[in-house]
Amino acid sequence: MASKRVIVLERLLNREVNMGDQAPQLWSYVLWVDVPAARQSFWANTGATSAVRNIASSDLLAIQNGSVVERVGVLEVDKGATLGQLQTQLQITWTAYQTEITNYNPWNRYGTFWDGASWTAGGVA
Repeated sequence: MASKRVIVLERLLNREVNMGDQAPQLWSYVLWVDVPAARQSFWANTGATSAVRNIASSDLLAIQNGSVVERVGVLEVDKGATLGQLQTQLQITWTAYQTEITNYNPWNRYGTFWDGASWTAGGVA
C-alpha cells in the first residue's frame, strides 16, 4: 500500500486563447492506487519510476513490485475554484481510478490450456 493516494504536482500554465481572466486552472497530479494481490505480478516492473520527485523508497518499491499503480493526470477546474473544490475533485478522480484498477482483470483466463485431449481452466482472481 502506498503512503499517499493523491499528490498534486504543479499548476500548469493555461494558454487558452481569448479566455482572458476566465481561463480555467490546470493542475497536474499523480494517483497511487492499490492492485489486488493476485494481479500484482502482472503490474510489476522493476525499472518503473515515478513522476513524484524524491519519492520514498517504500513507495517506489510498491510501484515496481506491482502492488501500486501510478497514473499521472491533469485536472481542469474553474478559475475561481477553491482548494477544497480541487481536493474534492481529486478524491473523486482517485476513487474512480481505484475502482477501475480493482475491476480490471484481463487475466481472468490466464494460463487456461488445452493438452490435446481436454481443457484446463486457469485464471487470476
